[in-house]
Amino acid sequence: MTDVVAAALRLTDEQIAVRTVAGRSDGDRMSTRDRQGRPIDRNPKGVATVTHDNEQPPPTVVMSRMLDGFLLSQALFVLAEAGVATILDEEGPQTVAVLAERTGSDADALARLIRIVTPHGVFRAADDKVAVTPLGATLSEKHPQSLYGIAVGSMHLHYRAVGELAHTLRTGEPAARKYFGTTYFDYIATNPELAELFGRAMTVFANTMRAGMFDGYRLPAGDTIADLGGGDGTVLVELLRQDGHRDRRGVVFDLPGVVEAAHATLAAAGMAERVEVVAGNFFDDVPHADIYLLSWILHDWNDADAAKILRTVAASAAAGARLLVAELVVPPTDAPHPSKGMDLVMLSLLGGKERTANEYRILLNNNGFDLDRVVPTSSPIVILEATRL
Repeated sequence: MTDVVAAALRLTDEQIAVRTVAGRSDGDRMSTRDRQGRPIDRNPKGVATVTHDNEQPPPTVVMSRMLDGFLLSQALFVLAEAGVATILDEEGPQTVAVLAERTGSDADALARLIRIVTPHGVFRAADDKVAVTPLGATLSEKHPQSLYGIAVGSMHLHYRAVGELAHTLRTGEPAARKYFGTTYFDYIATNPELAELFGRAMTVFANTMRAGMFDGYRLPAGDTIADLGGGDGTVLVELLRQDGHRDRRGVVFDLPGVVEAAHATLAAAGMAERVEVVAGNFFDDVPHADIYLLSWILHDWNDADAAKILRTVAASAAAGARLLVAELVVPPTDAPHPSKGMDLVMLSLLGGKERTANEYRILLNNNGFDLDRVVPTSSPIVILEATRL
């Protein structure tokens, strides 16, 4: 093990956190935390003092940490794609030299990247080797709760495009359009490798963000449910598996180049006879059904385009037909919530948006539907139930 990574993995209590240099107005002190999470202040002479838990670090220190966030995320992206976490999760602790050889990396650069993320609980020391923690293991490609797809997808599809966020601020146009020279989805469609990467990332989202979304949920009455923008059919299969009405039939509806994948999903689930696969565009027309599902669809679009989708559905639906909108809903408080970060993704990449419950109520009411209720789930996503007027 190199001296660099050995030092990183055997940090003392006074060195356990990433050091952030405060501004000159704070005496150029360094702030760290000990193993109990207590902040440590170090003056230029190197004398460290542990402050009490109720003492907050200076605003300059907090802001410096926030501004440095991109360094940590980029290190995690790179380490995930290189396969470091995958190797450690699958094969156990390894030396930096072995990891460098296995991943085709420069040993010194790899050791320094490991040093960056170790204080955040991603790796730990195992004698003279590096081991992955349960937190770091989520970056393994083979982990059952893997976030590998999101890490790599974010690096290639999101990170660089969001670098044009100032363009979005000035114009309201998605940063991705300026960076890629076309729309986000059109750019992905031109590159099979990116399309595959996007699909993997969406699968991870489905397995994490949407996990448990339908647990205990009872579908409204109706003989047929159509999943609009249903992709490979995974969401509809999950919903029908939990449905108590075995005679209820389904429709997976999506673009021709997308929905073909649903045949394999339905066959594997034993639902090929129960669920019909239909190709089309929900801006033009949708199949007739008693219940319509829009799962993580409306947030992709601005209000004008979302209204077009809803009007298309309303034109096909009979009075009294039900619409289920599964989305993140922005809470009316300043508290952290996944919807707020996702809203920035929508703003910068697609021009879409996350909405509050009241914004959804207005959007639905103005386009042929009445919002009946908002159903919380065990996931961050809620189900908005509406009825065709």
